[in-house]
Amino acid sequence: MAGQTKANVAAPAAAATETPLGDLGRRLAARRVKLGLTRRQAAARAGMAVTYLGYLEEHPGAAPGTSALVRLAEALETTVGELTGGTVDLPPGTGRAGYAPQFTTLRPGECRTLLAMHGVGRLAVPTPTGPVIVPVNYSVVDGAIVFRTARGAAPSLADGRQVAFEVDRIDDAFSQGWSVLVRGPARAVTDPQEQRRLTERAYSAPWAGGSRSLWVRIDAFTITGRRITV
Repeated sequence: MAGQTKANVAAPAAAATETPLGDLGRRLAARRVKLGLTRRQAAARAGMAVTYLGYLEEHPGAAPGTSALVRLAEALETTVGELTGGTVDLPPGTGRAGYAPQFTTLRPGECRTLLAMHGVGRLAVPTPTGPVIVPVNYSVVDGAIVFRTARGAAPSLADGRQVAFEVDRIDDAFSQGWSVLVRGPARAVTDPQEQRRLTERAYSAPWAGGSRSLWVRIDAFTITGRRITV
């Protein structure tokens, strides 16, 4: 183990000459935080120096060897492909089903807790030519789902309609995950004071960028959810 640690500490000097792995550091840190691990705890799990893990998380050009990646994947309970972004363009759920999966229904309180994590959700909107489903960056403010969009864009069609809104998280490494479905009326927020309040309390801005000044609010009339565990 000591020999491995010394090799890992020396690796940063050679890393600059190798092909960068993009946002490996961001994925490492995000996965570690998701598991509730400190950097020192994660390094101990992987059998490497905490300074080396810090280097991998903080330097975009870091390019660890296969052995280090395998140990990091095992320590962080994921796969090498997930850490290096090899599955970034693949749809979730392509892996095999886990052994003895359990399917459970989530209680309303659990659903609201998962919704409050924010992120990206899927908005289903009825249109004259059929339903449309689009991803939106959303926040939860005072129990309502809110998002910002552009006038005329697909998400703006939700105004004045009954819609469905879904969020989920899929763990391909362990073939498990959860989903929450919200149904209720959507409306455009036109009151300037409420618009300012939403702008101040929103968790994130639309990834699409540009001028997106229309706030839409969805009041959750029904919330249901389910989870698959292994």
